[in-house]
Amino acid sequence: MSQPVPPPGNPYSDGTPGQQPAGQNPYGQPPVGQNPYGQAPAGQNPFGAYPPAPAPRRNNVGLGILTAVVAALVTAGIYGAILGGIEAEIGWAAVGVGFAVGFAAGKVGGNNPVLPVVSAILSLGAVYLGQLVGIAVFASKEFGASFTQLFFEEFGMLTEAWSEAKDPLTFLFLALGAVAAFSGAKKAGASD
Repeated sequence: MSQPVPPPGNPYSDGTPGQQPAGQNPYGQPPVGQNPYGQAPAGQNPFGAYPPAPAPRRNNVGLGILTAVVAALVTAGIYGAILGGIEAEIGWAAVGVGFAVGFAAGKVGGNNPVLPVVSAILSLGAVYLGQLVGIAVFASKEFGASFTQLFFEEFGMLTEAWSEAKDPLTFLFLALGAVAAFSGAKKAGASD
C-alpha cells in the first residue's frame, strides 16, 4: 500500500514562485527587516500618549490640619487605651502620638511652616486627651462603671483626677509629644 505524496511547493501559496512581494506579509506583521519591538524615534512613545500623572496633593494647609486633627484623635484613643491597660505612663508612647500627628500633617499638607506649629499644639491636646482616656479606662476597670459613662458624663471628675495625679513626668511627656510632632511635620514636609 502506498501513501499519498504531497505535491511539490507550498499548497497554501497563490502559485507564484519565490518570496512574497516586498512590503507584504500575509500575517499582518511588519515587512522583513523591521523589528516590531524596536526603539521608537526619539521623542515618540511607541505605545501612544500617556496622560500626565496627577499632581500630588501637597502644600494644602487645610487638608494637612484636618489630617492632623484626625491623627490626634485616633492616637489619643490608642495612647489612652495603652495607659489604662498597663496603668502607667510611657514616654515613648507620647513621642509616638506626637510624631504620628506631625508626620500625617506634613505628609498631606507639605512643607508649610504653619503645620509643625499646629501639629505641636494638636499633639499637646492628644497626649492630654490620651491621659484622660487612660484615667477613664483605669477607673472603669477599678469601679466597674462603663468607660463611656465615665468619659462623657463624668469628664469633670476625670480632669480633677488628672490635676491631682500630675507630676513633672506628665509635663515632660506633653513636651516630648509636642517636640516629636514638630519634628515629624518638618521631616514629612521636607520629603518628596
